[in-house]
Amino acid sequence: MPRHFTADEANSALGQVRPLVEELVDLRRAQQRARDARRALGAKIAGNGGAIDSQEVSRLDESLEQTHVAIAQCVNAIHGLGAIVKDADTGLVDFPALRGDEEVLLCWQLGEPEVAHWHGLEAGFAGRQPLPFE
Repeated sequence: MPRHFTADEANSALGQVRPLVEELVDLRRAQQRARDARRALGAKIAGNGGAIDSQEVSRLDESLEQTHVAIAQCVNAIHGLGAIVKDADTGLVDFPALRGDEEVLLCWQLGEPEVAHWHGLEAGFAGRQPLPFE
């Protein structure tokens, strides 16, 4: 059974959630850069393989593995606080809540000053509505 947040509780939780989400978004960007570099190196190796630092592949693979672990740790920490990561690239996080007897999600995205929106379980980001509940 998930924890249910009020809007005030979700906004209070941002003190812990926001830095984790900032780190998560940064890690995802670093992961993408490393993946791009690894693909480019792989293409170069497939082409002719000349003038390639043999340790570069190992360094990129190790970096990708470390970043993968760090991303998982951030996501687990956020989930441990009761929030749900919806998009690690944009820093989209939901907080389970109740609107009367209906389960809904309070919605926050990195860059927003506070949790100020909600949506139904099936509506997603496109169905966001402003708080307070009507």
